[in-house]
Amino acid sequence: MHAAASPDPVLRVGELEVRPAEGLAHAAGRTLMLSVREFGLLVALVGRAGHIVRREDLYRQVWGTELRRGDRSVDVYVHKLRVKLEEALPGVRSIHTHVGFGYRLELEPITSDSHPFHNEGTPR
Repeated sequence: MHAAASPDPVLRVGELEVRPAEGLAHAAGRTLMLSVREFGLLVALVGRAGHIVRREDLYRQVWGTELRRGDRSVDVYVHKLRVKLEEALPGVRSIHTHVGFGYRLELEPITSDSHPFHNEGTPR
């Protein structure tokens, strides 16, 4: 007797759907064209959505080795991924940088007061 195979997980955050076993990601129903590294980063971030994931942990999970001092690979690929996500989901910020800590995936609408340098004294 064979045990029933468990279905492959589908990771969802808002309008973002990731199918790690299939190597597919969709945003608002559209297939994202991602490199292997971008897809690996997306899987790692979606799997911890809403939480900060350290650069070192992302590098270890996606590249399979320890991050070397001065290596900016994670930052470069996160930038590429962020651009693709924000093109696919206009009006939504997706990947948030936490300087000195890492990155957090959380889909948040872009509003007029979400500019990082805006405060009550800043003219609009």
